[in-house]
Amino acid sequence: MKRSVITMAAAMLIAMASGAAIAADYKIGFVNTERLFREAAPAKRAQAKLEKEFAARDAELGKLVRQVRELQAALDKDGATMAETERRNKERDLANLSRDMQRAQREFREDLNLRRNEELASVQERANKVIQQIAEAEKFDLILQDPVVYASQRIDITEKVIKALADK
Repeated sequence: MKRSVITMAAAMLIAMASGAAIAADYKIGFVNTERLFREAAPAKRAQAKLEKEFAARDAELGKLVRQVRELQAALDKDGATMAETERRNKERDLANLSRDMQRAQREFREDLNLRRNEELASVQERANKVIQQIAEAEKFDLILQDPVVYASQRIDITEKVIKALADK
């Protein structure tokens, strides 16, 4: 029995050693998608494009927000001294303006999120092609993207991808 335990332990050690040797033959990489979307040139261009595209609507929305605040401040300040009908009219105007502002904010957010998703999908598609090229050129067996619980800096190829995207 003692001999079989020793034989079994030796077999397990050999299996673990060969498993480690097999695992050492794999080349694995990792890409931090969040960093890629934050630092890559195409992602920065996409962000600038969105800011330019939505600047006018953002300014209009800011103007609407200021109008609501001004009307609210006027009501708070002079509401007690206003005639009942004038105060009710101003309150109705404020409610309508607030509703318009909320609708405009919601539509702005929805449109912006839709366009951002379109732009990020384009950046992701380009990044995937670059990752594929790096994987083939450097003979990676596996490249992971977020979400990953942990990835060491040793296998992080995000910088290579960012540089490759800047060249395009």
